[in-house]
Amino acid sequence: MRLSWIGHASWRLEIGEAVILIDPWLENNPVFPQDKRDAALKGATHILITHGHFDHASEAVGIAKELGIPVAGIFDLMGVWEEQHGIETIGFNKGGTVDLAGVKVTMVNATHSSSMAGEDGMPVYAGHESGYMIEGEGRTIYFSGDTDIMADMEWMGDLHKPDIGILCVGGHFTMDPARAAYAAKRWFDFKTVICSHYRSFDFLFPDTAPLKALDAKLIEPEVMVPFEP
Repeated sequence: MRLSWIGHASWRLEIGEAVILIDPWLENNPVFPQDKRDAALKGATHILITHGHFDHASEAVGIAKELGIPVAGIFDLMGVWEEQHGIETIGFNKGGTVDLAGVKVTMVNATHSSSMAGEDGMPVYAGHESGYMIEGEGRTIYFSGDTDIMADMEWMGDLHKPDIGILCVGGHFTMDPARAAYAAKRWFDFKTVICSHYRSFDFLFPDTAPLKALDAKLIEPEVMVPFEP
């Protein structure tokens, strides 16, 4: 298993035969070096989308067409993309599990919002926001997506028992480090915690001290520097 942070909330997960791009946002990502674009996309087998906001979903259709790979995500949005753009999609919903080249991906709840800009500039419905439990190579990753603390984390930790947490920690739009650390300590038993949705804009540079106090390895990733969790 090898992970690469593409910057902001975008990820490349190499697990077994699968290379999954989660919320790939490259072109306008303020911390992504454009000379790394080929490396970020190389060998990708699937795209996984957590919700419709521009910093998560704006490039998914274009990358899917470029690479000829399917996009997986909430049923509502996938149906629209398949009909309007002719791409292959895998639409499912919370509680559902799909197989992405041998990796089992279960959609779980998140608490956020999900919309896209309409033709008149007004936001339009983009299906519900979500997180994912990603199982492969004997490990389980909880990919939180954009979320705050929620009571659902109790059963999610108990049922899925993820040993890796890729958690949004930037604050402002999502949990900050203190809130993410509270959730991790109360409801999960992570061996590794990895920071996401942070260090991309001036107001998303939080103090990660609360996460360093957890009884888990903390990884504060560097952009496009692969690592094993």
